Amino acid sequence: MAENGSNGTGVGAEKINTEIITLSRFITEEQHKHPEATGDFTLLCQALQFSFKSIAYYIRRATLINLTGLAGSANTTGDDQKKLDVIGNDLFIAAMRGSGKCRALISEEEEEVIYFDEYPNAKYMVACDPIDGSSNLDAGVSVGTIFAISKLSDEVIANGRRPEVKDLLAAGTELVASGFTMYGASSQLVITMKGGSVNGFTLDSALGEFILTHPNMQMPKKRAIYSVNEGNSLYWEDKTVQYFNSLKFPPKTADGKDGKPYSSRYIGSMVADAYRTLLYGGIFAYPADKKSPKGKLRILYECAPMAMVMEQAGGQAVDSNMRRLLEVVPESIHDRSGIYMGSYEEMEKVIAAHK
Repeated sequence: MAENGSNGTGVGAEKINTEIITLSRFITEEQHKHPEATGDFTLLCQALQFSFKSIAYYIRRATLINLTGLAGSANTTGDDQKKLDVIGNDLFIAAMRGSGKCRALISEEEEEVIYFDEYPNAKYMVACDPIDGSSNLDAGVSVGTIFAISKLSDEVIANGRRPEVKDLLAAGTELVASGFTMYGASSQLVITMKGGSVNGFTLDSALGEFILTHPNMQMPKKRAIYSVNEGNSLYWEDKTVQYFNSLKFPPKTADGKDGKPYSSRYIGSMVADAYRTLLYGGIFAYPADKKSPKGKLRILYECAPMAMVMEQAGGQAVDSNMRRLLEVVPESIHDRSGIYMGSYEEMEKVIAAHK
């Protein structure tokens, strides 16, 4: 640890950390652990982080350069598109095309799969929600990007053929990496690779680099916090209502004292709610209901990548039928699911309540 100044003992002396681990360095060091690695995944991640930095820049500047408000159209899942949604989507497409390592891209903002036929032997498919929670943008609430990376089958890669949609509809267990970036008071990137730990990075705007600030993230095993949109409770199934009521109105303790209810924390931006749950523990839920029988959140680029992060940080994630979310195979690229995810012991209570 080097210090700024002759002896570093003066008032306000700034300690300078010279052992910085950037995202680029981290990914490169991970690559060296795999002798069979070709570097393609590393290049893909470099392109991804450039898109995150670009989106972070435009979000900071949004109000100043008139990027808030609606763009006047709706995306394929029926949400009104913000101007920044369109920009974020365009940035993602350009970054993936520029990487030369992405064969297909699935985006919330695009009805069909985007293919990069100029790279027929590219190995990877990326699914993303470029700006999740954008309905909160004008209010300055944290929004984010969710991403999932999977590798195409050896047969598709070897033949160099355009993958069909069925080639892209795989369970989350097949993901190579996933994560999300949250754009708030600072830009936070959380990423995990198959079989690895979960690591958090913070964007240093002065350096223009994501710096490792939260190595090997592990969720608390339990925490009395729940996060859910209770405005939908009119449409919930009875078991769902009973579960959340048990959190709000706990039974008396053995000595006759009132039980302590859970705290409620709901931001309404999945990335922000998930990040808080990852750090502090508890439960995040968006259950399927009578209004949305399949659920509201998309499997490929919202549920599966978040489930991978939660599981590898020591938590659990299930759908509304209490199936492990990473084992759910989507029926279409924009297929939806209910979701419960969070601390391991809290999730055990969710599963027990719904059985």
